[in-house]
Amino acid sequence: MTKAIDYSLYLVTDSDLMSTETLEEAVEQAILGGVTLVQLREKTASSKVFLDTARRVKKVTSQYGVPLLINDRVDIALAINAEGVHIGQDDLPLADVRRLIGADKLIGVSARNLAEAQAACKAGADYLGVGAMYATDTKTDAQLVSLAELAEIRAAINLPIVVIGGINKASILDFKAMGIDGFAVVSAIMGQTEIKKAANELKGLVEKC
Repeated sequence: MTKAIDYSLYLVTDSDLMSTETLEEAVEQAILGGVTLVQLREKTASSKVFLDTARRVKKVTSQYGVPLLINDRVDIALAINAEGVHIGQDDLPLADVRRLIGADKLIGVSARNLAEAQAACKAGADYLGVGAMYATDTKTDAQLVSLAELAEIRAAINLPIVVIGGINKASILDFKAMGIDGFAVVSAIMGQTEIKKAANELKGLVEKC
């Protein structure tokens, strides 16, 4: 990916949490509040619903010049010409995703420890999503990563690192001066009544890190 990416406030969607009538409205409000990158993650949606939703959300992100990443689904990312995909440890191997999606698209990889981070780096990931940092209702089976483990990954890996899992106004400053590139937020934006305000408040805290 040749374009410089701002990972600082990274929205991960969840339709089950949203306070708005539509997902695209929630995404727009989040962007207006300061979100710099959007990952569309709709775990329970059918392929058709996911595709239709992705098309609507892509119109919004394109309007504001914010990159859109698709969680797991390379086919949907290609169908809507998203800026990239984010894959987990149990998804398609990164090398295969790269062959499918092309050299100019962004690929993020979830990592829970140094070994996974190093493997993703070696395979050609563009950035890492490290976590879960804290317990979260949105991913109840997540393996937690300690701040010490995060520091170890940061010291060893040159790629941009986005932390995820329980990231909110109370926890963001835990990462101050750790050299973290971005903060992936789900419920602390999606589940708030005033999404734009919530995003803006988080943006202010992110800038202090």
